[in-house]
Amino acid sequence: MKNCVLINSLIPRFNKVLDIPGDKSLSIRWILLASQALGKSKAFNLLESEDVLNAIISMRKLGVKIIKRDDYYEINGVGLNGFEHKNNLKINAGNSGTFARLLCGSLAGNVKYVKVIGDKSLSKRDFSRIVKPLKLFGVKIKTKNNKLPLTIMGSRYLRPISYNEVKGSAQVKSAILIAALNTPGQTIIKSKFSRNHTELMMKNCLNINLKSKKKSNFEIIKIIGKKNYKNFNYKIPGDISSAAFFIVLTILSNKSTLKIKNVNFNKSRTGVIEILRKMGAKIKISNLRNYKGERLADIEVVSSKNLIGIKCPRSFNTKTIDEFLIIFLVCAKAKGVSTFTGISELRQKESDRLKIGAKFLKSIGIKIEEKFDSLKIYGNPELCINKQIIIKNYLKDHRVFMMSCIAALTLGGNFKIYDKNSINSSFPNFLMLLKKLGAKIDNRYIN
Repeated sequence: MKNCVLINSLIPRFNKVLDIPGDKSLSIRWILLASQALGKSKAFNLLESEDVLNAIISMRKLGVKIIKRDDYYEINGVGLNGFEHKNNLKINAGNSGTFARLLCGSLAGNVKYVKVIGDKSLSKRDFSRIVKPLKLFGVKIKTKNNKLPLTIMGSRYLRPISYNEVKGSAQVKSAILIAALNTPGQTIIKSKFSRNHTELMMKNCLNINLKSKKKSNFEIIKIIGKKNYKNFNYKIPGDISSAAFFIVLTILSNKSTLKIKNVNFNKSRTGVIEILRKMGAKIKISNLRNYKGERLADIEVVSSKNLIGIKCPRSFNTKTIDEFLIIFLVCAKAKGVSTFTGISELRQKESDRLKIGAKFLKSIGIKIEEKFDSLKIYGNPELCINKQIIIKNYLKDHRVFMMSCIAALTLGGNFKIYDKNSINSSFPNFLMLLKKLGAKIDNRYIN
C-alpha cells in the first residue's frame, strides 16, 4: 500500500520564501455563494484539494455550471432557490464538515430531497448543531443519531429565526446565514465569537444587508434575506492553517528563516501566531493590508530557542481550533508546563485531536495530563528522539499526518507515518513544499 512515508533525518538549515495554497474555508464559501449569485463569478488561486473539488462536483449535480479556465475557476450562478436536479439526489461531501454543513444551509429553499453523505471520518461527526436551527427555519431533515447520512428538503415558506449559537462554531453560524439568504424578513444570531469569513464575503462582495455588533464575549448578527445578489470575482489568499505547519517547522529547526507571502490574516484566525509569540517564537508580520474585508499579510519566521510554556487563555480557543495539534508539538520543546482548557471542541474535528495529540506526545516521551476538555504538557527543551515512531492515522486526519511530518523533521528519530493520502483533502502539495525546503522524505515506501 503506497500510502506511507519514511523520515529519518532532520531538515537542513534553510532560508526560503514560500507561497501557500489558497484558503480552504474561503474556497468553499466562494463556491457556495457564487453558485447562488446571478451571473458569472471568477475565483483565482482556488484551492484544488479533494474537499474543494468535492464541493465543485456537488454543485454541478445541483445544476450549477462550473468551468476551470487557465488560471481561474468560473461559476455561472443560478440565483437563490435556482438549483435544478432530480429528486432524491445523493451528494458526497467527502471529508469536509465545512462544505457539508454550509451546503445544508444552501438547500434551505430547495424543495426536492437531497441525501448528504460523507466519508468514515465525517460520518462520525455531530450534525445536530445545524439540524436544530435549520428545522426552525422550516427545513425538513431526517438523520439517525444526528450524523450523516442525512436527507434534507427545504421549503418555499421559510420563516426567519432568532438563534443563540453557543459553540463558537463558524460552520453553524455560516449555515444559518446562508439559509437566511433564502428567507424573507430578518434573521438574528447571537453567536459566540468564531471565524467571520462568511459575513465578510457577504458584506464586502455581495452587498448583503447584514449588520453585526460585538458585545463582551459574543456578537449579534442581523441579516435580511430573500434578495438576489450579483456575481463577484475573488482571489483566494493563502491559508494560515496550512502556513502554521511551516511556521512551526522553522521555529523548531536550526538557524533557518522563512517568509510566507499573501496569507489570510483574519483576526479570527491568528490565534496560532499570538500563542507562538507568547512562547517566545520569533515571528514578524509585514505588508499588512485589506482585501475585500479580509486582512492579508506576509509572515516572516526565524528559528527560535528558549521557548517557554504557556497557560493558553480560553479566549484564544476559537481562533486557534485548527492549529492546536501543531502548537502541542511546540509545547513539547518548550521550557515549563503548558496548559490548555476548554478545548473539548477538538474532539469534534476530523478525528479526536485532543486524544490523538495526547497519545502522540506520550509516544515521543512527553509527560501529559489529559482530561475531557483540557491538556497539560510538561515540555522538555532537550527533547531528541532516537527510536522508531510509527504513526497510524486511522481516521485519515490530514493534520495528524502533517504534524507527524514536522515532528520527524525537527525532533529526530525514525518516523514511519501512514495515510499520506489524507493530505489530499486540504494540502495536496504539502510534501512537495517540504522537499523544496530541503527535507528528505521517502514517500515511495510500500507497506
